[in-house]
Amino acid sequence: MTSAPCRDRLSWLRSPWTLAVLVVGFLFLEGLLSQVLAHGVAEGDKGYIQETSGFLFWPFVYLGAKHMVTGYDHLLFLFGVIFFLNRMKDIGIYVTLFAIGHSSTLLLGVLTNISVSSYLVDAIIGLSVVYKALDNMGAYRRWFGFQPSTKAATMIFGLFHGFGLATKLQDFQLSSEGLIGNLIAFNIGVELGQLLALGGILILMGFWRRTDGFWKHAYLTNVVLMTLGFILTGYQLVGFFVM
Repeated sequence: MTSAPCRDRLSWLRSPWTLAVLVVGFLFLEGLLSQVLAHGVAEGDKGYIQETSGFLFWPFVYLGAKHMVTGYDHLLFLFGVIFFLNRMKDIGIYVTLFAIGHSSTLLLGVLTNISVSSYLVDAIIGLSVVYKALDNMGAYRRWFGFQPSTKAATMIFGLFHGFGLATKLQDFQLSSEGLIGNLIAFNIGVELGQLLALGGILILMGFWRRTDGFWKHAYLTNVVLMTLGFILTGYQLVGFFVM
């Protein structure tokens, strides 16, 4: 028979919020695995991009939005960024910093054709998820005695996230005709997809924050987030050394 102290220690496992966190974690893990195996834009989209030429605003907006909504690494990082943010002003500041970062390197990476292994870039993106989860857990203040600038980290990792998007586009033979316009359209789509995904996350977070379970399970949630970041990083490094 299980003792009372043991039941107390295991009571968190019976919480519906813990179950929800674990289910979402496994869903993200499944998405991460499929993304790593595919490692890029879907084949149908890839064929469309390579077969088209000229300025195609709406198709590239759609492709950018689709890539962001299904980009689990980006969404995991943004989830960590807004985890403890309550005011829309603060959320707007961090989202803007992230957008400036990834928009800059997305355009710069494709236009200058800077070639870096997408596996390494995606591994750094995975580490950005780990970094933010540890930040949310208060690790840096305990380890180093001070809090690194979260705003600076958000923008810096935004640069890597944008470069990750650029490496995906560099895998395609993009037509030079209308290239800049299509890149801007793709970036607009990325921002729209980001806003759409964040809207859904914020709605769910709003309901969760009204419950006692939020503060009770915030640490566990970020442990799951950190674990997923490590898994993503590990798979990308395996891809770099094996593929």
